[in-house]
Amino acid sequence: ELGWISKVHVNRPAVVRHAEQIKKWRTVKGNWQAAWLLKAVTCIDLTTLSGDDTPSNVHRLCFKAKHPIREDLLKALDMHDKGITVGAVCVYPARVTDAVNALKAAGCNIPVAAVAAGFPSGQTPLETKLAEIKLAVEYGAREIDIVISRSLVLTGQWEGLYEELRQCREACGEAHMKTILATGELGSLANVYKASMIAMMAGSDFIKTSTGKEVENATFPVGVVMMRAIKEFYWQTGNKVGFKPAGGIRTAKEAITWLMLVKEELGVEWLTPELFRLGASSLLEDIEKQIFYHVTGSYALQHDLAMA
Repeated sequence: ELGWISKVHVNRPAVVRHAEQIKKWRTVKGNWQAAWLLKAVTCIDLTTLSGDDTPSNVHRLCFKAKHPIREDLLKALDMHDKGITVGAVCVYPARVTDAVNALKAAGCNIPVAAVAAGFPSGQTPLETKLAEIKLAVEYGAREIDIVISRSLVLTGQWEGLYEELRQCREACGEAHMKTILATGELGSLANVYKASMIAMMAGSDFIKTSTGKEVENATFPVGVVMMRAIKEFYWQTGNKVGFKPAGGIRTAKEAITWLMLVKEELGVEWLTPELFRLGASSLLEDIEKQIFYHVTGSYALQHDLAMA
């Protein structure tokens, strides 16, 4: 629907002003804070995307995914029997088999997500992108985080972007497709909105802010624009598309603010792992520290918490 795209206008000053207000929102305290933090844990895509990833550190990550919060802390909150795990484990395609085997051995059904399609730059031929997606699915990935070709956005090739994403969606098969827009490299908030719409029109199950490798990653102005696109797409089509901020989200307070923003913009029904994820590698550590302090009244020492 190119007519839909051509009419887009984003009031940047208003968006930025709204984003500044978001930063000043008061955070919740006490049991309410603990509840929001546990909700955040269930929406985390626990991620390792390093060049030195090995089967052993992927296995450790998978164990942490199944046991994100220490058992005694969950018992103190009477949440030990609620099956709290992270939303997914995210790795490179070469490590998918390791993650699938580790989670299977642990007896849990946490999905494995793989980054693909020329992650993080997107500067690879379409044939290569499609082959990488198909291999990741073949290895056992149930979610595929693809990355768009930023050049197609910057040059206004919206039909080309749609066709590329449509083919990626087809290559994903039964796996969910989470489309990374790399918003810090799209040039304007209007382009962010348009790219969001094209990604959803092409069949994306989620739209995601960043790879985590750009200079600018998940920001509140970008989050507002993407969520408004999701809301309009839902109003027009009846289809609910998920949202995933990623990159630079490291503190429990930031995680709660993102949850609150999703609740304000999209509603409570989006606050589930099926429609909201937080892409993070170090966030879980800070959340567990905050829960430790809530339960014990003291700050955790280095040896108190397992490595996230």
